[in-house]
Order: sequence, then structure tokens, then C-alpha cells
Amino acid sequence: MEDKNYAPNDLIINEGVSFVGTAHVSGCAKVNGSFAGELTTETLEIGQTGQINGRVRAKEIDVSGVLMDDVVCQGLLQIRNTGTVNGKLTYSDLDIERGGRFEGDISNKNK
Repeated sequence: MEDKNYAPNDLIINEGVSFVGTAHVSGCAKVNGSFAGELTTETLEIGQTGQINGRVRAKEIDVSGVLMDDVVCQGLLQIRNTGTVNGKLTYSDLDIERGGRFEGDISNKNK
């Protein structure tokens, strides 16, 4: 997530930055720091140093860090080999790399 390409409607939370609250992002949310609260976004990228604790709604989610609590992913949720998802997960499509971790309740929206 060192990529400097972002649009004006993106949210970037860099390493060392903490955010507490509610965010509605029409583009991509890139988290390398800490987010606590409620996040709704098109695309969510959590870097290796990123941590989210709260309610998350997104079309696409890519997790290399930590994602905890209540998650709804309308499209593909990818848990990378360094990623951890813990909590209640509702998804349409799921990909967990070797080394990636999930713990909690899981349900597929398509069933």
C-alpha cells in the first residue's frame, strides 16, 4: 500500500494515525494505521500495519492487517497471508491465502 495513486474521494489512514468515528467513502479506503468505528466504502485495503475495529460494509475488501467486529462484503474478501479477520463475517466470495486467519461466525450471502 505504498502506492501514491489515490483519488480525491479516497480515504488514506497512514501508519501512526488513529481515527475514531464514522466514515462513508465513495472511493477506496486504505488503512495502514488504526480505525475504530463504522466504515462504509466501495473498496477497503488494510495494509500489514493496519487495524480496523468496528462495523465495516464494502464491495471489495483486501486484508493484510487486522479486521475485527462486524463485516459485510458484497463482493470478494481477500485475507492475505499476514491478514486476520475476527468477528461476524457476511460475504459473497472469499479467498484466504495460506497463513491468513479467520475466527468467528461466517455466512455466505449467496446461500
